[in-house]
Amino acid sequence: MQSPRNNQSFTQLMEFDIEPQWQQALVTALSEQTERLARGHAGFLSASIQVSEDGRRVLNYLHWQNREAGEAAFQSFERGEQDFWRLIQAHRAKAVTFGSFQVLRNIERSADNALHCQLVG
Repeated sequence: MQSPRNNQSFTQLMEFDIEPQWQQALVTALSEQTERLARGHAGFLSASIQVSEDGRRVLNYLHWQNREAGEAAFQSFERGEQDFWRLIQAHRAKAVTFGSFQVLRNIERSADNALHCQLVG
């Protein structure tokens, strides 16, 4: 029997510290890589790529059905043709912060403008 923790959805967050002139190129590369991950891995739910107003940070958010799906995709990313470390070097990231989180609650607005709070797991 799986533990309740393994049944919870899972997010991976990566924050890149870069110079503003590299921001758009990094966003493009992350978008392409995220599309490949979404097509090639079961368990993908959603993704978001966000930028800071000062142009110095890029946040990549990946949401998976569970931890196993997210970790399998990231391992594939590391072994791929455009591996993660090459992506960091190519876009001259000064620092990258990683975070992994279990999702406990989702709050969403529905098409009828109502708010729904879902306890996950």
